Amino acid sequence: MRLLLAEDELSLARALVKILEKNNYTADAVYNGADALAYLETGDYDAAILDIMMPQMDGITVLKKLREQGNRIPVIMLTAKAEVDDKVLGLDSGANDYLTKPFDTKELLARLRAMTRNQNVADTKLTFGNISLDRATFELSSPTDSFRLANKEFQMMEMLMRNPHHLISTERFLEKIWGFDSDSEINVVWVYISYLRKKLAALHADIQITVTRNAGYSLEEIS
Repeated sequence: MRLLLAEDELSLARALVKILEKNNYTADAVYNGADALAYLETGDYDAAILDIMMPQMDGITVLKKLREQGNRIPVIMLTAKAEVDDKVLGLDSGANDYLTKPFDTKELLARLRAMTRNQNVADTKLTFGNISLDRATFELSSPTDSFRLANKEFQMMEMLMRNPHHLISTERFLEKIWGFDSDSEINVVWVYISYLRKKLAALHADIQITVTRNAGYSLEEIS
């Protein structure tokens, strides 16, 4: 899952990015409201964390502009303000949740999970063939064994299992998982695909990751 973090306190932003990545998110960080709006207008994000008090444009203004454009991305507002009226303003402007500084990172992660949870999914597991992916524990499993996936392995497998039979291009993986600002080479995607293929083989999976030359990768049943 790819997040945008807009926070002008550099030390806090860096710490939050590390925490988010440790918990299997990809996070792009910006440090002012104008950049936050630009990234959210052009990027493909699953959720955003916006500080209210930022230079160039405050978080409330960013949020209002997004909602005026019809952008319904889930948003958590971060702020040092604790007044009820400030919280009401944020929520009335279209925020999905509101967290007051200082906060416990466990609470932030729990609120992110709650905010982005698909209400049509009864549990946290994705299943295709004899393979399941648990989005709470990051475990890829079959009836015979299981592996706990690392961050980017998990995100790639989640994309594949959410879209079986659909081609996902190398560029799409790079953009969604490594982010706009990454200097990673295209072949890094192949490296992680190779890791996942080995794990599927070890699990005696009846599905496989197939490659379509110059098009991308897809998850298919083994015929």
